[in-house]
Amino acid sequence: MVKKVLVIGEIRDGELRNVSYESIAAAKQMADGGEIVAVLLGDTIGEQADEMIYFGADRVVKVEHPDLKTYTTDAYRQAILQVLEEEQSDGVVMGHTAMGKDLSPRIAAKLSTGLVSDVVDVEVVGSEPVFTRPIYSGKAFEKKRVDEGIVLVTIRPNNIEPLEKDESRTGDVKNLPVEIKDLRTVVKGVVRKATSGVDLSEAKVIVAGGRGVKSAEGFNPLEELAELLGAAVGASRGACDAEYCDYSLQIGQTGKVVTPDLYFAFGISGAIQHLAGMSNSKVIVAVNKDPEAPIFEVADYGIVGDLFEVVPLLIEELKGALVN
Repeated sequence: MVKKVLVIGEIRDGELRNVSYESIAAAKQMADGGEIVAVLLGDTIGEQADEMIYFGADRVVKVEHPDLKTYTTDAYRQAILQVLEEEQSDGVVMGHTAMGKDLSPRIAAKLSTGLVSDVVDVEVVGSEPVFTRPIYSGKAFEKKRVDEGIVLVTIRPNNIEPLEKDESRTGDVKNLPVEIKDLRTVVKGVVRKATSGVDLSEAKVIVAGGRGVKSAEGFNPLEELAELLGAAVGASRGACDAEYCDYSLQIGQTGKVVTPDLYFAFGISGAIQHLAGMSNSKVIVAVNKDPEAPIFEVADYGIVGDLFEVVPLLIEELKGALVN
């Protein structure tokens, strides 16, 4: 039985990522009435602690240290292990994000415990949590249970509904001093490519393009459509390899795995590697000139046609709907 769960919150550009709230909901299911302790790491933690309580955490542990300003494996691993020693929890939950995928196996190895990664559902059977995760590129699902040691889990974004925000909730917030030493990596500065719009991994709506967009300029109408929908822009590996867009937009087996409510696939044939990254989307709309394209096998709605004719029509209809 899991009685206390630590939820590792993830802060990006001063804001909590949605998967932090989803992790609280997963922890609530795991603990089934037990205590949920949120853990926030950084050089300065502000109102994010209150946000974690509003979304269901019972209390928050803030770990503030200059070496935690920017994520590095060594610093975060040392800090979290010290929190675990202090709290003596039965479970740990974090997002299955770039940070979570890097950090969780190192924590598991240090604790000599197992790791259940990329979880999409949690249920309690008897008194023990059972986790569902996809295997074989999403073609099947398996259920896992941890019988010994700390239950360490990563949650796939956009699969577990966060609890409703309640600003009347209160909880204790405390600072925990930590010692961080012998760092092998120190981040002196971060240079990001200029990006705008919605975070791809957490987007509810995604507009994705493939080789069929034909050029970097071919993404312009997709970006316009995405802006109208409040969506993120994604791409297949083929589009990235052809240098139509940056690899940060790649969706698929070797890119990001996404599960939006609505996924538009424009000019994407539907290679198995791409399907592995988006086939679990709730609704898939595909537009392709080839009626035999594999993408139509997984699409809920399909249009056989030229995306450069279809996308402007969609934009026009959306603009009209927004005006009315």
